[in-house]
Amino acid sequence: MRLVTKAAATAAVTAALSLTALGGTAEATAPAAKAAAPVTCTAANTKVTVKKVDRPLNHLLLTAKNTGTKTCFAYGAPYLRFDQAQSSVPWLKDSMPQAVVTLEPGEKAYAAIGTSSPEGSHGRQARELGVHFAKRAMNGSVGRPASPKLPRGGVYVDSSAFVTYWQTSASTALIW
Repeated sequence: MRLVTKAAATAAVTAALSLTALGGTAEATAPAAKAAAPVTCTAANTKVTVKKVDRPLNHLLLTAKNTGTKTCFAYGAPYLRFDQAQSSVPWLKDSMPQAVVTLEPGEKAYAAIGTSSPEGSHGRQARELGVHFAKRAMNGSVGRPASPKLPRGGVYVDSSAFVTYWQTSASTALIW
């Protein structure tokens, strides 16, 4: 609730009467509604999907769409876990954007997943993917994981796998 001082109320009435006296119209306007405070993006307020891309080779595109009613922040990069892996896929530090990705309702954030490379080892076919969203401090995750479906038949993953930080466009995410 916004409080209006007596002086401010008197000034508004005086201005409205002055407009009316000059032949103008005065409209009463309600104070602007305070926008809802932004929240952290989680699996509860986003829809997460993953798809295979043609280029670059051995990459997937992860998309998070804000399905909530409030603006949300996609902090850092997603924590990814293929199947029942003991640790998450490393974040690609060079992909860190200048600012936190902010998603208005309906907007999307993107992250590229590099799945394998000739330098990788211990490869296997992954059939499931868990996606956790980072907390503001980027020292752990928040909420339950999203479980987007991997492409049919799964995806080959090895020790060289990585994920980029969240980006504002798919093309920026796929640069890495």
